[in-house]
Amino acid sequence: QVQLVESGGGLVQAGGSLRLSCAASGRAFSSYAMGWFRQAPGKEREFVAAISWSADNTYYADSVKGRFTVSRDNAKNMVYLQMNSLKPEDTAVYYCAADRNPIVTMYAARYHYWGQGTQVTVSS
Repeated sequence: QVQLVESGGGLVQAGGSLRLSCAASGRAFSSYAMGWFRQAPGKEREFVAAISWSADNTYYADSVKGRFTVSRDNAKNMVYLQMNSLKPEDTAVYYCAADRNPIVTMYAARYHYWGQGTQVTVSS
């Protein structure tokens, strides 16, 4: 079992930056692929970024490519999402997710564990 807790959300002006953190419990964390998803009001949850267990592979949604960076520290059981050049359309609740498989995937149904989410609001 893995428990995930996100932090780092908040209110930021367009063009600003935020760094989201995801703290994971469980000794198997280092073998899991990790992902970030987001859900805006009235919209479906969408993929943002993912990172393989070894951090060798990362994958981004086209909408955030070049602006967001996903990373992890397996020694600390942490995953991060650095978000730069934020836009109002990035406003959403951001979720951290863990996949027991080590391979990176963008499909939410493949993830086994989810955090509660952290709100990111970008003002124009």
